[in-house]
Amino acid sequence: MGGAAGTIAKAMSAYSMEFSDAIYGTCKRYVSRERLNDMLDKEYTLLIERLNESIGAKTRFFAFSNTVAARSFTYKTDGHGWLGIIFQREPGDEPSRINIHVSLHGKQHVQDQETLGVLGVNLIYGAMPMHLHTDPEELLRSLIDQLYSELVEIDMIDFSGPAFEGVDNRLMALRLVQHGLSNAAMFTADGHVIQISDALYKKAILVERSRFRPPTNFTIDLMECAKKAFIHDDGVTDDEMIELSEMTLKNLSDDGDINVQDFLYRADILCSLGRNVLISNYGQFFKLSQFLFRYTSKPIALTMGLPSLREIFNEKYYDDLPGGILESFGRMFKHDLRLYVSPEIEHTTGEKVGVNDLSVDRHLRHLYAHLLENGYVRALDTVKDEYLGIFSHEVLDKIRHGDKTWESMVPEPVSLMIKEHGLFGEIS
Repeated sequence: MGGAAGTIAKAMSAYSMEFSDAIYGTCKRYVSRERLNDMLDKEYTLLIERLNESIGAKTRFFAFSNTVAARSFTYKTDGHGWLGIIFQREPGDEPSRINIHVSLHGKQHVQDQETLGVLGVNLIYGAMPMHLHTDPEELLRSLIDQLYSELVEIDMIDFSGPAFEGVDNRLMALRLVQHGLSNAAMFTADGHVIQISDALYKKAILVERSRFRPPTNFTIDLMECAKKAFIHDDGVTDDEMIELSEMTLKNLSDDGDINVQDFLYRADILCSLGRNVLISNYGQFFKLSQFLFRYTSKPIALTMGLPSLREIFNEKYYDDLPGGILESFGRMFKHDLRLYVSPEIEHTTGEKVGVNDLSVDRHLRHLYAHLLENGYVRALDTVKDEYLGIFSHEVLDKIRHGDKTWESMVPEPVSLMIKEHGLFGEIS
């Protein structure tokens, strides 16, 4: 084996289910995070059992594994897979671990094979103590060295163990999207990052897009009312649906810069409210809907206020589409999607205005009437009237200027968190 003998103790391929079962035991899903970690644990344990006594005092052990489903030309689905590494920071240390999930977009199997090879080398290189493990953000960016986003998307990364004690994986989820490694990433209410297709598979999905800076009585009530309407209209149960609080990169940035601490404030509050958080780079709603329908055939609903619906009808957002606004709506409502829209209070008259009162450009009126008549746009009139005049940016301004009236504009748990931790520049 030459020089490699001092570096690699074992390399193998369990190239069929029978071989894999014989080595690692049976499982329900061969391409899953659970299977990946079974493989890592097995191989790392064998290293320790066989080599620790003889060379463990001066050797750092690691194990790398991957489990991948190839592109299906029959069903026209891209390949995807899990890659992971378990390693010691120093000889004798407890191991640390990195798990990643990738979507492969090569048009031929050989392209995906080459992509996986490069990605695996990059992961092993980055995790080694003499290289990048002390800087997880740099490690993350290095994963696609010599690769292109057209070939691979990394939509989940999870760091764990003593080498990454200070790493917040929610921030790493944000960085995936921010650095263009993925168009979306997700973490659950308990703060754990999760692979999106696993979370959304065969689920009815309800999404609320907002800055959540901070969550207000309006944003919370909007979601609760939309959930009740969604369950009533489709007969789904809590177990059959998932609620997502979505923030786009634009929602998270001021003048193009993302304030990391501000993002974590919002993440902490949403997690305390039991919310699953989706971070995406899909500024246009039709792109978000197309993304979500990759993972489910169940109904999808987006909930919003009337101002957001008005913005959807602004044709400037569709200049890059050959078919303009018609093409965007065709993509958005191609499947079972609807919008639940709350009213607003008209500033000049103080009157409540709902979806049936919305005025759109003359040449779009028939299009809007079609959406209303066919239930693609539905009135959400159950949001409390006293909440319709609450806006996050006004609440944030009050927080920063010490105007205590903000406290009545947010749920009590949110108010307590902001005051206890001095979030958003709160003046006590």
